[in-house]
Amino acid sequence: MQDKFSLLQTYFGYDTFRTGQEEIIDALTTGRDAVGIMPTGAGKSMCFQIPALLLNGVSLVISPLISLMKDQVNALTQAGIPAAFLNSSLTAAQQRRVLDNARRGKYTILYVAPERLSAPEFLEFSRLAEIPFVGVDEAHCVSQWGQDFRPSYLRISEFIQGMDVRPVVGAFTATATKRVREDMVRLLCLRDPMVVSTGFDRQNLYFEVDNPRDKFGALRLFLEQREGKSGIIYCLTRKTVEEICQRLRDLGLPATRYHAGLPDQERKENQDRFQADEAPVMVATNAFGMGIDKSNVSYVVHYNMPKNMEGYYQEAGRAGRDGAPAECLLLYSGQDVITNQFLIDKARDNEEMDGEAMEAFRQEERARLRVMTFYCHTQDCLRAYILRYFGDNAPVRCGNCSNCTGNTGKEDVTVEAQKILSCVKRMGERFGMGMVIDTLRGSRNEKVLRFGFDKLSTYGIMADTKATRLREIINQLVLGGYLTLTNTEFPVLQLGPGAKGLLFGGETVTVNAAKARKEATERPPRQTRGQLRDPRLFSKLQALRGKLASIQSVPAFVIFADASLLDMCNKRPTTREELLEVSGVGQAKLERYGDKFLAVIRAHLEEAGTAEEGGIAEPVEVEALTYREALAAQGVVQAFKRWTDQEDVELRGELDLGKSLEEIAQAHGRTRRAIEMRLEKLGLELPGNPGASADNDA
Repeated sequence: MQDKFSLLQTYFGYDTFRTGQEEIIDALTTGRDAVGIMPTGAGKSMCFQIPALLLNGVSLVISPLISLMKDQVNALTQAGIPAAFLNSSLTAAQQRRVLDNARRGKYTILYVAPERLSAPEFLEFSRLAEIPFVGVDEAHCVSQWGQDFRPSYLRISEFIQGMDVRPVVGAFTATATKRVREDMVRLLCLRDPMVVSTGFDRQNLYFEVDNPRDKFGALRLFLEQREGKSGIIYCLTRKTVEEICQRLRDLGLPATRYHAGLPDQERKENQDRFQADEAPVMVATNAFGMGIDKSNVSYVVHYNMPKNMEGYYQEAGRAGRDGAPAECLLLYSGQDVITNQFLIDKARDNEEMDGEAMEAFRQEERARLRVMTFYCHTQDCLRAYILRYFGDNAPVRCGNCSNCTGNTGKEDVTVEAQKILSCVKRMGERFGMGMVIDTLRGSRNEKVLRFGFDKLSTYGIMADTKATRLREIINQLVLGGYLTLTNTEFPVLQLGPGAKGLLFGGETVTVNAAKARKEATERPPRQTRGQLRDPRLFSKLQALRGKLASIQSVPAFVIFADASLLDMCNKRPTTREELLEVSGVGQAKLERYGDKFLAVIRAHLEEAGTAEEGGIAEPVEVEALTYREALAAQGVVQAFKRWTDQEDVELRGELDLGKSLEEIAQAHGRTRRAIEMRLEKLGLELPGNPGASADNDA
């Protein structure tokens, strides 16, 4: 029997475990339940994959999203680990085949959607199969106080308790407050679990908040400087997704879209194109992304402010999973707060709650919305704000966020603050921010006049101050404890514990001076992919990886992550033994791909000469070549062009002539996968391929 270290090397190509992984694996393999709270990219999946390999039988991984299962099963099978998934994307016949294979011991790991746990066929299987371990991924979904509450997760403990032999249970999540952690332990009925939290800090992520006058203009400039990079743009509503995606396409940018209102087939097709880097810009609502195992996302832009910090950090954390520097940009506006408040009030996601519980849930959501709003206004380190929210240790300054790197001075607003506090007091501490601002600015609206606020001494005393400026100062006063906002449907401003000192104790208050608007030249790409000894070799390795991925219809990173190609490029192995020393190259991938990559490296070295003779430059800090550039090395120059009517006509003609997939792809200058997807969209089939797609149960 192999030990955990040999499994780590053989299947995953790593010599050492990351922080927290070994402790969790040891607990699970010795029969103790465990909770793993690890940020995205920290290696949670290894914590349930290694135990599954060490324990006899078939281990279950309960996962909420079809896309996550597909990606992880693809990655496992590429590594030589027998795995399958069971969810609604499979036909009834395919589901029966998966269960039959599982009964016969053909799989080490079976991914299953929580809804499948109550299906009679699955319950029968679970009573007969040897199931030593159940891993619950995205375990925060069990808590109604989590950002992705799913009632189906509440039935997981019932399923586990109903098994003849209780398996060891592991629960895993990337973001969870103390309250959510307690819910995970209680609602999943974990027994004396080992709780491992590796910390929430993702040091490779750069955080920035901006409040541009022209949001789309700021987005356009950001994307144009990151052409070919893979990224996600999150929007609050489906309508905004549609609008932004179309405007980006009109500019010639390779964008696709994802939201719950699209047909299932289009969502799947768009996600596949994003995963394969054929459409590297994904515009989506928060319906997209949980569990997406795409390692080369180099930026996440929030076009609108999310409604809570948990959701924001989970979504932002989809950038930089490969460990390379990545960017998280939030484009904030006051309208985002209003839209989020509307969505909270109209939410029907938790209809299993009674009226009282639903109102308590909404109050909690409103409180979290205020936390998120203050994040957009804080003058302190953005990373520290996030880490403190999750109860983690935080630096005073991180040096890798817009508040730490921006050249902003301090502005004394003591007089303005005193006027605001006086107005709140004279209005009886019974009104919200909007009414206070209207009164300070001398508005003649009906409500101000009806309450007689035009008679107050503070009426109109800040008439020359813009409402946006007042709102900014008020938010800073709330952050500083000079004002408080009640946790009600319509939040009310009241004096806070610091108000007395500011009004009567001679205290002063400052805010950051207004930042200059960023021009295009002031927002260059921040990420590099590390030191490349030989950029030309890296391009060739990317091209080979893209070709292999296209042939198998899998994302390129499933073959090898960028980090593996970088290490391969810098070490330039020429033997199988040397290739095994490359990070991410295990025995299975060595057998499957090793000779192909070694052939490229050897040919390149023969062409260029050795490092001493061939004039290879000293290591330099450079950007990784884009997927577009890698395709160009193969002669694929139209990977991101739209399909035209003329191309569709030519495609039909080529099929009639019996041309092969390779010939068609070469003729159109597109990848094999792009041709396959277009044929599927047009309802056409390749000669000799009547019908239908292969089973998804491998």
